[in-house]
Amino acid sequence: MTVLVTGSSGHLGEALVRSLRRANRPVRGLDLNPSPFTDFVGSICDRDFVGRCMAEATSVIHAATLHKPHLVTHTSKDFVDANITGTLVLLEAAVSKRISAFVFTSTTSAFGSALRPGASEAATWITEDVASVPKNLYGVTKIAAENLCELFARKQALPVVILRTSRFFPEPDDDPAVRERYQAANVQANEMLYRRVDLEDAVSAHLLAAECASRFRFRRYIVSATTPFSRDDLPDLRANAAHVVRRKFPNAEPLFLARGWALVPKIDRVYINALARRELGWEPKYDFQHVLNCLRTGDDFRSPLAKTVGIKGYHGRFFSDGIYPVA
Repeated sequence: MTVLVTGSSGHLGEALVRSLRRANRPVRGLDLNPSPFTDFVGSICDRDFVGRCMAEATSVIHAATLHKPHLVTHTSKDFVDANITGTLVLLEAAVSKRISAFVFTSTTSAFGSALRPGASEAATWITEDVASVPKNLYGVTKIAAENLCELFARKQALPVVILRTSRFFPEPDDDPAVRERYQAANVQANEMLYRRVDLEDAVSAHLLAAECASRFRFRRYIVSATTPFSRDDLPDLRANAAHVVRRKFPNAEPLFLARGWALVPKIDRVYINALARRELGWEPKYDFQHVLNCLRTGDDFRSPLAKTVGIKGYHGRFFSDGIYPVA
């Protein structure tokens, strides 16, 4: 029952390999870059190489990807190769090797412009039923890869689960304006309300998806921390999110102010994980209440796994604007 993890030198890939090894489950890592968690170094676009990597595998977790921050440093062809062609090569090999489960790590960025309501509209309630409107090449290539996964599930009877994960990276926000205004931990604490998932919870969702794939044949889920908000909160979240947070968590603002932090002023979307919790039996442990509990005790609100994996960056080097190149 060997699991092949692609992108094993990255944040999620390393976390998956670490978790599977700790559970004494057979796992092999694949990545372009060598690391202690990578057994096969090479490209997912190389069919012969992928075939060799998949020789003993019974399931695949495909976490390798180019991310949004790579848009400045990589070409359009790079994105098509890594995110579309690489996924196609893996799917073809999975069918050939009779893989029992194929889990594809996608992103909530695939929703694209659907996440941004009009100026006078309420915040958007984002479930799996919301149509994707990609706003950049990253989103386009991830949606194309999702479509390939669905096609192989339908036509080739390959059991596939797509997980649209929200933010789990520990790096500062890729928006320079956000980095200038807020501490990274402040931003990430606020995001646990509506658009972030802890790395440990992302790993548990992937492992459950691999276990359940053969039962569902094809599913798509949002993987994000459980929000404390309801649909009734959506108008107020867009107008004054801090007011809603104060109402639900009266101790939040004093805990934030003690650290020089600020509550999020406005929220334009809320990711809903109800389907993944119901169908996968997924029970995310980390949410905004956990953040507040940690602030009260002076602890880091990240999971032990997230702290162990740490910050990797995206480009392998620093730029004049820190870890992000200037667009």
